[in-house]
Amino acid sequence: MARLRRLIEPGTRATPDLLAGLRALARPLRSTADLDPLIERIGDARCALLGEATHGTREFYTWRAELSRRLIVEAGASFIAVEGDWPDCYRVNRYVKGYADAGSSARAVLRAFDRWPTWMWANEEVADLIEWLRRYNEGRSEEQRVGFYGLDVYSLWDSLREVMRYLEGAAPDALPAARRALRCFEPYADDAQGYARATVLVPESCQAEAVRLLAEVRRRAPAFGADGRDGHFVAEQNALVVKNAEAYYRAMVLSDAESWNVRDRHMAETLDRLLEQHGPRGRAIVWAHNTHIGDSRFTDMAERGEVNLGQLARERHGEERVALVAFGTHRGTVIAAREWDAPMEVMRLPVGRPESWEDLLHETGGRDQLLIFEPGRLPQESLAWRGHRAVGVVYHPEYDWYGNYVPTVLPRRYDALLFVDESQAVRPLHLAPRAEREPPETYPTGV
Repeated sequence: MARLRRLIEPGTRATPDLLAGLRALARPLRSTADLDPLIERIGDARCALLGEATHGTREFYTWRAELSRRLIVEAGASFIAVEGDWPDCYRVNRYVKGYADAGSSARAVLRAFDRWPTWMWANEEVADLIEWLRRYNEGRSEEQRVGFYGLDVYSLWDSLREVMRYLEGAAPDALPAARRALRCFEPYADDAQGYARATVLVPESCQAEAVRLLAEVRRRAPAFGADGRDGHFVAEQNALVVKNAEAYYRAMVLSDAESWNVRDRHMAETLDRLLEQHGPRGRAIVWAHNTHIGDSRFTDMAERGEVNLGQLARERHGEERVALVAFGTHRGTVIAAREWDAPMEVMRLPVGRPESWEDLLHETGGRDQLLIFEPGRLPQESLAWRGHRAVGVVYHPEYDWYGNYVPTVLPRRYDALLFVDESQAVRPLHLAPRAEREPPETYPTGV
């Protein structure tokens, strides 16, 4: 791959053959029926990973929702797993499955996402999907209900408190292990960055306590009876989050690459656990940023020693059992903020950088389109490294051309791409974020 990178530099000027090849490959994207070829391409893949080029674009959410509905109804998908924290997403899962005292509405339940950036999941588009899931699950057996789960690793303290709650009700004699972990983390008062800095200054950490807690919960997990078959699983998952979050925060202050890898490996591990929990016929839908779902081996992430969920899923399950579906846009508006913990804004998304994939796709049609990448359908020059836009929750549109493009071999990084020529900002529920203690979602990368 490094050799290919030297031969074909990012920004190589597009030839008429490449533009003609893209034009021939593109299919119109206007209605749900236009997803038929993509549904066929996903086929019986066990994992359908659906990306996004920003965390604040309405069409990315609405098209993912339409595609998810069809995969659930037509292909029997078992659950949706998103780039969100386990405890918050599990509250949504309880609502869509109709568990007791699970909340009065999707919008009420989404208030669980009260840490900045709230708009990632607390938005109108997600609320509509959650209400649909609730209706879809009504009258179905527990095994047939479609779940909603979080893949991320940030919720150290929230997950630790959830473990304490489970143990208090199901296995009080196991509380000493949880209390030891709590006492170890307690001096940092929910300040994960403070804990991370402290592990650099002194050799002691809470790693051993976190590992022991996971072992104890795994030993006791079958005793947890709440929420049917989800009960024992969620107790163990929260303990796993504590262990991996502790490792993530220690790595965060030492190496961006290592902390990224801890996070995406946790996502992959959680995805595998969910698939196992849903049995050999379980099928997953994943919602996460393109930087997580695209195969990192076909970006410059590989040069930094970074792996990601898309790469790991292909390696673990086989490329024929995994579909990586990206989303991109040429221009429009987006919800983001200028600094961490700053107020959300509707920002103008500039037109795609010249010779980027966004620029080429706009030039080939100037319309919304679906591209499914098949071997032999594009000229060799489609394997050129070109910039592919990636916008996080912190964004400065005036510097878009300089800092928001990932060198990408598009037909290898993804199996398909949904391209929105002009997009709109997502519609937040306008929740006021709580005072920041744990790092915000997507910290420190923004994606």
